[in-house]
Amino acid sequence: MNTQDNPSLTGLITDLAQNVTTLVQTEARLFRAELSEKLTKAGAGAAEVLGGAICLLAALLVLLQALVIALTRAGLGAGWSSLLVGVVVAVLGVILLRTGMASMAPSELTPDRTQEQLKRDASVIKEQVR
Repeated sequence: MNTQDNPSLTGLITDLAQNVTTLVQTEARLFRAELSEKLTKAGAGAAEVLGGAICLLAALLVLLQALVIALTRAGLGAGWSSLLVGVVVAVLGVILLRTGMASMAPSELTPDRTQEQLKRDASVIKEQVR
């Protein structure tokens, strides 16, 4: 009987250990890459939240200015123009806050591809052990 055709139990265990080690290292690299990607996305979301907060602060200032001017003049002059600008900036701020908050949601930060790959790997390992 040729040992090439019928590998020994020791050889099979050694191959299994090497394959599992390689698999774990590959999964760790995938996890690090995906985590880095998710953290970058969260950082971008945080920047959008900050931008939205700044826009809302500016909108508040403009709207307050518009209210003062509108009440002082009681006409359709500079006050209504300031009011229009304030509303536009406020809408922009709300949009930025919502998209930023959505980017930072915990569901957006989970390493989905790594989880799926680990499930597939566990299934393959179970099949190999049988």
